[in-house]
Amino acid sequence: MPKETDDPKQQPGAGCSIRGVLDRIGDQWSLLTLEALEDGKKRFNELMREIGDISKQMLSKTLKHLEQDGFVRRTVYPEVPPRVEYELTEQGRSFLIPMKTLIGWAEQNHAAITIARQRHEDS
Repeated sequence: MPKETDDPKQQPGAGCSIRGVLDRIGDQWSLLTLEALEDGKKRFNELMREIGDISKQMLSKTLKHLEQDGFVRRTVYPEVPPRVEYELTEQGRSFLIPMKTLIGWAEQNHAAITIARQRHEDS
């Protein structure tokens, strides 16, 4: 099984201009994280509560990837204890429009897709 790396040149789809981007933003946690940040800055535990069934490790990894790709900004405040907030960048905000279109399409077609899957399993 291929091992994931933090080196962008070795990420899945690195040789294809859009595949790497789609691989990164197309997973369920990235979309849910971006959607959760739509209303503004949030701290890690706020995101955990809003997203729900994501593990701490997966949320941390997702936020790191979204930050690496320029969708999310992480701000650390010099306080004791340290306070960290996450927010969408301009690029992240620009992605909300096509993301919502995709989510809308998925919601409209969910029933038909479920029926098609069931027919396929039954045949």
